[in-house]
Amino acid sequence: MTMHAQMIDLLDQQTRLTRNQHKLVAAATFGLILEFLDFFLIGFIVAIVSGPWELTAQGGAYILMSSGLGAIVGGFVFGRLADVLGRRKIFLTTITVFTLGTLALIWTPDSPSAGPWYLGIFRFIIGLGAGGLYVVDLPLVQEFVPSNKRGLISGLVTAAVPIGIILGSILVKTLVPVIGWRALFLICAGLSVFVLLIRTWIPESPRWLLRNGRTEEAARAVGWALERDPATIPTQVTGTAEPAVPFRAIFKYPRSLIASWGANIGVQTGYYGLSLWSPALIAAILVVDAPTAAYYMIFVSCAALVGRILVSFLSERIGRRKTGLLCTFGAATTIILTGLTGHAMIGAVSAFIVMLMISNLLHEGGFATIGPYSAEVWPADLRTTGMGSAYGIGGIGKVIGPLGLAWVIGSTNIFAPAPNPSALTPAFIYFAAWYFLAGLAILFFGDETKNRTIEEVDARLRNRETAGAEAPRTKPA
Repeated sequence: MTMHAQMIDLLDQQTRLTRNQHKLVAAATFGLILEFLDFFLIGFIVAIVSGPWELTAQGGAYILMSSGLGAIVGGFVFGRLADVLGRRKIFLTTITVFTLGTLALIWTPDSPSAGPWYLGIFRFIIGLGAGGLYVVDLPLVQEFVPSNKRGLISGLVTAAVPIGIILGSILVKTLVPVIGWRALFLICAGLSVFVLLIRTWIPESPRWLLRNGRTEEAARAVGWALERDPATIPTQVTGTAEPAVPFRAIFKYPRSLIASWGANIGVQTGYYGLSLWSPALIAAILVVDAPTAAYYMIFVSCAALVGRILVSFLSERIGRRKTGLLCTFGAATTIILTGLTGHAMIGAVSAFIVMLMISNLLHEGGFATIGPYSAEVWPADLRTTGMGSAYGIGGIGKVIGPLGLAWVIGSTNIFAPAPNPSALTPAFIYFAAWYFLAGLAILFFGDETKNRTIEEVDARLRNRETAGAEAPRTKPA
């Protein structure tokens, strides 16, 4: 039975966010900036140590992939624990794991034999924390804000990702020559401690507290969010508290599973493969050196930031499902067109770069709706479990994206590729196919969640499960 509480209605009836809610959104945004700043730095570090350590392609792959593999495990484990033990407690745990793993990198051995192993082990630990942070943080934010702003706010939180990448570029460019690469991780660890401290004053999700029968604590959490005296918050609750359901309960919701898993593995495989290879592809197609390719990537990254912001607004305007379809099928189409432009020019501007910016706007922008949507399609007692499993399954794309593309274009090194020009069109078709797969998952199995409260989504899913058959899809609100 889905619970209903008047105190939750107070959250959903808001027309403007309070200062405390704005602080929560800012803290979540800063956390994601930090996560992707740290993820981005390791690529530069590998480039710096590869010479002194005589790092092989396999050694570089081990270091670079270790954090991604950790994120897969972290998404599953911490997502599950957040449904059982609470969002706040697990979020603080993930930040702690992330911080300690980052801090440990300061003492990375100089030895070419020990250094790569040490770096890879602690990058895996960092990945555990980072993966858990993402799948716990977004649901926590969503459960504190009104339903009519949920898509916009959670989408804008994800828009912080390109900022972390840009910040990483600035730090590497300005600080590494002065303080060395180990000191960068000291800075990241310090920022992580700051995030940990500012998050300690954020209470537990009121929705999680209600599901676990902790009504008075839920009233205090709502009072904090609304900046009202908790004594004025109504505590009437319809329904009863329910114990945590087992992990296997996610398989009772096949539409939610296929929509979230399919969308995530599609967009993450396409995204990480394309992002990793874009500089090399620019260099190969335009016949330019690496610094010039990096210069072009600035414009591509800016398009990604614009895309995430635009999609955040769009998902609240036309709905998550339509926005997801636009981004996935749009990305598939523009990526293929990008591969067909070759050396064409639009005046003095490369058509390839222009199309790459447009495709990046769509495929990177898609994360602003796919990520939040992956939590919204699950019932209340499986929100972080389901989102964590989708993020974890999607994380496989961090491996099969670049590996699959290396096979398609005939490269033996997935991190320092020398693409065969004749294989570039199949390469872009490979990227596009994954986005097409994500679009199909949303098209056939995705439900609209726009303007539906978390409780309404929960009731709809439970009714469908109880009926034992698919309910007819209603017209999106």
